[in-house]
Amino acid sequence: MAGSTATTGQSSGGGDGASGGGSGGGYSENLGHVIFITAAAAMGGFLFGYDSSVINGAVEGIRGKFSPGSSLLAQVVAAALVGCAIGAAIAGRIADRIGRIRVMQIAAVLFAASAVGSALPFALWDLALWRVLGGTAIGMASVIGPAYIAEVAPPAYRGRLGSFQQAAIVTGIAVSQLVNWGILNLADDDQRGKVIFGLEAWQVMLGVMVLPAVLYGLFTFTIPESPRFLLSVGREAQARKVLAEVEADGVDLDARVAEIRDAMRREHKSTFKDLLGGGGFVFLPIVWIGIGLSVFQQLVGINVIFYYSASLWQSVGIDPNSSFLYSFTTSIINIIGTLIAISLVDRVGRKPLALVGSTGMAISLGLVAWAFSARTGKGENIKLPDTEGTVALIAAHSFVLFFALSWGVVVWVFLGEMFPNRIRAAALGVAASAQWIANWVITVSFPTLSDWNLSATYVMYACFAVLSIPFVLKFVPETKGKTLEEMG
Repeated sequence: MAGSTATTGQSSGGGDGASGGGSGGGYSENLGHVIFITAAAAMGGFLFGYDSSVINGAVEGIRGKFSPGSSLLAQVVAAALVGCAIGAAIAGRIADRIGRIRVMQIAAVLFAASAVGSALPFALWDLALWRVLGGTAIGMASVIGPAYIAEVAPPAYRGRLGSFQQAAIVTGIAVSQLVNWGILNLADDDQRGKVIFGLEAWQVMLGVMVLPAVLYGLFTFTIPESPRFLLSVGREAQARKVLAEVEADGVDLDARVAEIRDAMRREHKSTFKDLLGGGGFVFLPIVWIGIGLSVFQQLVGINVIFYYSASLWQSVGIDPNSSFLYSFTTSIINIIGTLIAISLVDRVGRKPLALVGSTGMAISLGLVAWAFSARTGKGENIKLPDTEGTVALIAAHSFVLFFALSWGVVVWVFLGEMFPNRIRAAALGVAASAQWIANWVITVSFPTLSDWNLSATYVMYACFAVLSIPFVLKFVPETKGKTLEEMG
């Protein structure tokens, strides 16, 4: 994800026009319309973030309702990740057949259905199925949002408009935690006992997502289809109309259409076979580096914060209201860190940010592990001493900040830039799949590991943060200032 939930699907489609920087002159009259189009498409990213993290507030309610063991509860929480992999795998092909807008509309329907179904489950397996459906929508949104924005945005603004997707994801995470906190307050801090709107608090938390899902669906009827797709299916007149709406006044439409057609003809459709390098390691070395980046991004345990933080804080003696509030404040820190990364990644480079982030995460996770080792008591009498509790809170927020200003953003920048053109799409798909798998492993294992030894679990995450430092230093190439063609 995250962030984190990280964004998958750094699409092709950004190469249809010149990268042109310039001042953007001539775009002023159209820019407001383009920003609206981009923001509407990025609503999928908002729902990506919202649906990924809303389960955080419902974990304890689900535990109380269905009484699952830690392992089974983890499977329900992680069920969405199965859908994510499915949605990400099928979105591109469907979009090439029926269009980008139709895929957005399918995703909106799946988000809405998942919200309603998750709020009204009659059994644990039923809830898991609705979570898979929501995950499928997340996977589709993770691919189609960046692809559509890259294909519609004017060249001079493509980079900045492309950042809308990541900003929408982290905003969705924050809003979900704020909404959960508000619902908990309406329920007087009782996730199950008090009924609001005819449902238990945890059910309302999961069901509220139907509102932004419906809004996303409505937005899709107000934005145009991608000109790239329109040209691919022979609808040139409509493609020209869209280009006239989003490009600078006086743009040469004949030249732009020819440019897009030429880019589409020159594209090499990379396949899995292109990634094989022979020998015992199967993949080319650069593909392994991409996989390593994706896996390290998840093995530091970032999604434990976004999936389990409310339960985590309650497990060390913090009351439910405060635990939900801390989930929200970490989401705000995530937004701040993301904005820092966006502002620095082209100035200081990718590797320096990654190394600073790894160091900061390792120290923060080590402090969290130390603080949690002081946990005392059992059942409802668990608590942390005041000093350790303060350290745990500060270190957990510091961990999120260091992740967000580094690995949360730079991994996707690396993956979008480091692969040679001929294998970029296929290599990115493999790296993204590795990230979903690592995310699933961490999500499924955390409840069991925390029951075993919460402090040792965070020591393990800290070790992965430490190991990421020599990995970046030795194997990861700096891509700052290089063209995609220079990467091979």
